Amino acid sequence: MLRYETIPVTPFEQNCSIVWCDETMKAAVIDPGGDLDVLLAAVKTLGVTLEQIWVTHAHIDHAGGVAELSKTRALPIIGPHPGDQFWIDGLPEQGQRFGFGHADSFTPTRWLHDGDTVSLGHCTLKVRHCPGHTPGHVVFYSPDIQRAFVGDVLFAGSIGRTDFPQGNHADLIASITQRLWPMGNDTVFIPGHGPESTFGRERQSNPYVGGT
Repeated sequence: MLRYETIPVTPFEQNCSIVWCDETMKAAVIDPGGDLDVLLAAVKTLGVTLEQIWVTHAHIDHAGGVAELSKTRALPIIGPHPGDQFWIDGLPEQGQRFGFGHADSFTPTRWLHDGDTVSLGHCTLKVRHCPGHTPGHVVFYSPDIQRAFVGDVLFAGSIGRTDFPQGNHADLIASITQRLWPMGNDTVFIPGHGPESTFGRERQSNPYVGGT
């Protein structure tokens, strides 16, 4: 069964999740935006074997530590969708602009597309391409435990910003209603910032997508 632990990192309090198969203890880290010492300490405490890096999108608070972690631990980088190539290329400039310090760009070992899957040990998650916040944003969904790691697509009581370059509000709403809601009202989602919620709760009460 898939298990996970979420650890806020960077000054933006970005939710980085360590996910692992509890049978094999093989693990991936989703969106290591920074504070790699904190993340690696958590990996050691959990007793898991870190084998992959999964990236939802290439904003600095989600991807700032990807290149360094991949290089130092010889880990493959899985994701995001090719639509975020320009954000990856711009990571060094993003790091300077937002006060994150040095951040290297990277080349994903594997780009992700809608309908792909990713695997850890005996656990397989579905990949959905959910553009809007960024054009190449992806989401990781585990039907087995009804959990979705949604990056900055949806938050408890809010939605992702679309005022960054190549953001698109209509695309974001379509991603939420057409690709997240079908995962089921009982599915718990882990957002890129803030507390967890369920899709059912957001369908009822979120002022941006409630009633959709």
